[in-house]
Amino acid sequence: MAARLAQVQARIAGAAHRAGRDPQTVTLVAVSKTKPFEMIAELAAAGQVDFGENRLEELWEKVGLAERQDLTGIRWHAIGTIQSRKSKQAVGPFALVHSVDTRKLAERLSRDATAAGQTVNGLLEVNVSGEESKHGFTPEALLDALPDLLALPGLHLQGLMTMAPLESDAEATRPTFRRLRLLLDEIRERFPQGDWRHLSMGMTNDFEVAIEEGATIVRVGTAIFGKRD
Repeated sequence: MAARLAQVQARIAGAAHRAGRDPQTVTLVAVSKTKPFEMIAELAAAGQVDFGENRLEELWEKVGLAERQDLTGIRWHAIGTIQSRKSKQAVGPFALVHSVDTRKLAERLSRDATAAGQTVNGLLEVNVSGEESKHGFTPEALLDALPDLLALPGLHLQGLMTMAPLESDAEATRPTFRRLRLLLDEIRERFPQGDWRHLSMGMTNDFEVAIEEGATIVRVGTAIFGKRD
């Protein structure tokens, strides 16, 4: 586990250097979905801090296990699709909710966070590729919705997230990542009052290309944990 983590970290550093960036500007989220907590604890002992889960129920279970084992340094990320009826479960001790993919979900997170006296740090998911199977705002719909989204209390938006098409050649994902970066550049110019620090994009198959195109967060599972059953 530690060796695979070190290999991924080295690949992140290489991609950052190729882009003229400091590797410290890229956060590695180890995607631990379906994996036993013992693997998370092993990686945490090796220095990994950020872990991502797709399902809120599994995320909360692992948060509880970390608390009982006094692993207080872990930062948890909710990276999967969230049904709006489960929005209350996304309000908790999480570093970031990556998948705010509709206006309805944003409004419910705002409501639930405000009621709990908390703030949800979120990323807006954008369907840049236009694939019907992907969740998220279209770029046009997001630009129209942003004035209202930025005004929501209890929801602190920190950037954008996307899922690229699964390609055998990672280079084929570059246009998707570039479009998200250019969209963020436009948003920064049009809505400078927002906090637009993050681009969450890139997974095991393509994270190096994503970093070269400006990713500040990559979500890597298989390359660290091995293939899932």
